[in-house]
Amino acid sequence: MGLEDIIKNVKEALPNITPTPPGLKRESSVYDLKSRLEWGEPALTILDVRPRELFNDSHVMGAMDFPLTELVTLAKGSLEPERDIYLYGANDQETAQAAATLREAGFRSVAELKGGLTEWKAVGGSTEGTVDAREEPGEHAYNVVSQVKHHMDTQKIDFE
Repeated sequence: MGLEDIIKNVKEALPNITPTPPGLKRESSVYDLKSRLEWGEPALTILDVRPRELFNDSHVMGAMDFPLTELVTLAKGSLEPERDIYLYGANDQETAQAAATLREAGFRSVAELKGGLTEWKAVGGSTEGTVDAREEPGEHAYNVVSQVKHHMDTQKIDFE
């Protein structure tokens, strides 16, 4: 029994004691990903499948550059098939195409990040890149308490 199985069993045994982040959804909103990141979920990967030039300009902080043309080769060479993967492209159609390609290659836990980078920025998600480095961060960019309060105000989370 692996660590993930033990954690799952503990969470199932104590559902009213330990709040948990949302699980992986086939089509995920930026709020789903943001929630998991705010929980400090270590077992997920974010892939940006847009062309490398766009990735260099701006991308979700922590995302890896896996251009659509190299996606399967890079994924098979560096990712476990059962790892939770969130991916986004230049638009929702490109994202869906990339997700289908990964699923066909044997990756089981693939989520399409709806709205991609545009939606991520709209909810104040952290980004990095050459364009982002020239922009001033938002007023709450480095205030974790403010970000958590905002998340609590905008999400319906039942801690009981």
